Amino acid sequence: MVHRRTLITTLAVLTLGVGSLAACGAGDDGASEATPDAPVDLRMTVWTADESQLALFDEIAAEYVEANPETVASVTFEPLPFEDYTTTLTTQLAGGNPPDLAWIFENTAPEFVSSGALADIKPALEGAEGYAYDDLLDSSLDLWSDGDGLFAYPFSNSPFVVFVNTDRIAESGQANPADLLAEGGWTFDAARDISAASAEALGGAGLVVRDFDYSAWGNLATIWGGWEATPWSADGTQCTFTDPAMVDVMTWFHDAVFTQGAMPGPGTAADFFAGDVTMTITQISRASSLDGSFEWDVVPLPAGPAGQQSVIGQAGIGVLENGANPEIAADFLAYFTSPESAEKLAAYFPPPRESLLTADVLGAANPLLSPEQLESAVISSIVGAQVKPAHSNFAQLDAAVRGELDSLWNPSADVETVLGDLCSTIEPLLEG
Repeated sequence: MVHRRTLITTLAVLTLGVGSLAACGAGDDGASEATPDAPVDLRMTVWTADESQLALFDEIAAEYVEANPETVASVTFEPLPFEDYTTTLTTQLAGGNPPDLAWIFENTAPEFVSSGALADIKPALEGAEGYAYDDLLDSSLDLWSDGDGLFAYPFSNSPFVVFVNTDRIAESGQANPADLLAEGGWTFDAARDISAASAEALGGAGLVVRDFDYSAWGNLATIWGGWEATPWSADGTQCTFTDPAMVDVMTWFHDAVFTQGAMPGPGTAADFFAGDVTMTITQISRASSLDGSFEWDVVPLPAGPAGQQSVIGQAGIGVLENGANPEIAADFLAYFTSPESAEKLAAYFPPPRESLLTADVLGAANPLLSPEQLESAVISSIVGAQVKPAHSNFAQLDAAVRGELDSLWNPSADVETVLGDLCSTIEPLLEG
């Protein structure tokens, strides 16, 4: 986990230093960067070590270098461990060794965007020939925007969906979620009842929010959306865990676990892809874990009292303002995220481009999914989707919320009391 003090201190220092760095690099004509005397080496930090993904990155970068030999000699992608990614990145920034470009977690996006550590890439993207900036979904840009500027490109937009073990559905005599979806009856209550009945009949588990494990509470946003509940206000200044919608959904969740037995309780290991779980809420990229050992389907998130909401996990690529070559880095980013490159990257990272959100494009990247599944569960879940909780003080809030919610995970917990105590704890951490 990122240590809050390290992150905010580093970004505060960067904010103070960005102006002087830009001033030193600007000429009399106001240009933000002098033309280098020789081709430069660009470096981008990433958190993937997947060889096939890195090979694709290298392929796109090699094309760019070949087309721009006067300005760029090489592009290196530097994998950093996922668990320590932001800590390592901020250490590089504080140590005067910033990368030219970097992936940014969604939950730390507000802090990076507001700090001044990232360069405004909108002019470079809009000005790139054939870029089609207007093709980018407005909803995908929100987290990375400030005023009229764009400070990172949302390169990965992976929707949360529900994978269903249709063998368990049939064996336990329950309604098929795809049929309920077609009839307008695919709701969280229906998912809960199907899950509870199948678990009672067959053993195993009913519904699992993958990677939640009663710790990563942000993943519960995939359920909260159906109630239009949020952990804090849109401006990040007020705790909303005590709002009626959040109390209702957390009561629903608590009862689904401890009363109906629809979800496994704390400390219970349950893996949908092992075949003994009826359904799981997870990102579409998990389809690669299916091995053909059981029949399955995929449907969008169910509807709650506030209707059906879509949630995505998102990550951005930003250009570091105090990197050695921000202007050249922004030009490379425009190439790396062009329509042609984005279509290649769609094999691993669902793009924010409306023109590429088609069954043909995404089907090439997800051969296990049918065109119908892609249309109903994936494409519809990206357009207009919400992102998981993010805040400029997320690291400290994350630890505080997780600690307070620990007392909720027992059968006798009083939901309203726990959420009231939670708000009392995190109010000082929210920006007033």
